[in-house]
Amino acid sequence: MGRLDNKVAIVTGGARGIGRCIVETFAREGAKVYSFDLAANEYDLPAVKQMIVSVTDDAALAEAIEGIKSESGRVDILVNNAGVTRDAQIQKMDEAMWDFVIDVNLKGTFLVTKLVVPIMLESGKGAIINVSSISGEYGNVGQTNYSAAKAGVIGMTRTWAKEFTRRGALIRTNAVAPGFISTDMMLTIPEKILNELRQANPLKRLGEPQEVANAVLFLASDEASFINGQVLSVNGGMTL
Repeated sequence: MGRLDNKVAIVTGGARGIGRCIVETFAREGAKVYSFDLAANEYDLPAVKQMIVSVTDDAALAEAIEGIKSESGRVDILVNNAGVTRDAQIQKMDEAMWDFVIDVNLKGTFLVTKLVVPIMLESGKGAIINVSSISGEYGNVGQTNYSAAKAGVIGMTRTWAKEFTRRGALIRTNAVAPGFISTDMMLTIPEKILNELRQANPLKRLGEPQEVANAVLFLASDEASFINGQVLSVNGGMTL
């Protein structure tokens, strides 16, 4: 028996890194998973269906989500994970860098949720997990756009935790805020800086994608049935 048996889940940004790990973890735990991404990737799990769609394309999203509803009848779990970075200190951050990060990380979360929530409201239940970041909680040099977007994700999480339950629907909305995680994106950083990040962490290492996926799995499962509107920091104690 899996912790997500017979659940239907959508995971955005599911082709790589943390997103892929979430997709595979959900599938192993019994869920039927729809992975949204612009990048194609192969999955060895028959319960995963890949959908090439951008979280910034409202029309394409509407078509994809309506297709899921027709095929599966419902959506039980939504994980808003899609995210990008375009880092620079503010003096060098142009408007295109700002717009791209805000569009994907913040507006994309809004667009997908706006389309999925009516389906959840029909069944009267669901779990939404938004992937924020340590940068959204505490800020980070060179990440004005990313920090603003991820802080906005936390604000939406707390708003939706109140809004979607107003009329008795059991739709829980929570966020996970990863710290510095060993993904392909992180490993482009020079080794000297990576070592500094490891030493600054009480656990003296970077996190692993599976450790974030485990936190998302918990919030998606019935084990978290009385958790709503919270931000679960998965950062090894970096902010202590």
